[in-house]
Amino acid sequence: MGDHPTIPLDFTELPEGEMRARALGFYEAMKTRRTVRDFSDRDVPREIIEHAILTAGTAPSGANHQPWFFSVIGRGPLRKTLREAAEAEERAFYEGKAGAEWLEALGPLGTDADKPFLETAPWLIAVFAQRRGGPKPGDNRKNYYVSESVGIACGLLLTSLHQAGLATLTHTPNPMGFLTELCGRPENEKPVMLIVVGYPADGARVPLHAIHKKPLDQICGFIE
Repeated sequence: MGDHPTIPLDFTELPEGEMRARALGFYEAMKTRRTVRDFSDRDVPREIIEHAILTAGTAPSGANHQPWFFSVIGRGPLRKTLREAAEAEERAFYEGKAGAEWLEALGPLGTDADKPFLETAPWLIAVFAQRRGGPKPGDNRKNYYVSESVGIACGLLLTSLHQAGLATLTHTPNPMGFLTELCGRPENEKPVMLIVVGYPADGARVPLHAIHKKPLDQICGFIE
């Protein structure tokens, strides 16, 4: 680390039994996470969203530049405009831009161009990846491993929201340039996804196809 300042690592070692219990318990909690498309309009306190975003901000990043920005959109008039822009892109997608193979893959999920949740859910979080920035306000340096860093942060954000008892959906219309304009973000930021957050609607259902997850031996290999 050279001459750069350091601080002691804050780390608490756990008994192996507790480690096993925590790992299993966390898996059991997270395997109940579902992508929800039917949202309630019930309010969710802003403080919960703030803490989830702070959790996302703890993600590792290239050179610790933290190349992300989260625009949180409440119930204001922007919602209608945003939904109209997103659905215009989605209609183009489903009317041919996606291609037959992609649409066939989406078939079991029952998705279409209609996105009412963009107006119903109490919060939307637009995630932006910053090509330039840095760890300090006003920095204008090249950021590194931007996609990887923002992807990890989004994973932590979704996990935090689920752990808080909320439902989420990751919406990725393509292209998403309208988010840059609507959220007033600079051109050096690339919109990555729109996360819908709230409570599921009464009677909400999820596609059976969506609950099938690959077993360990299909997603992992141990090398001695």
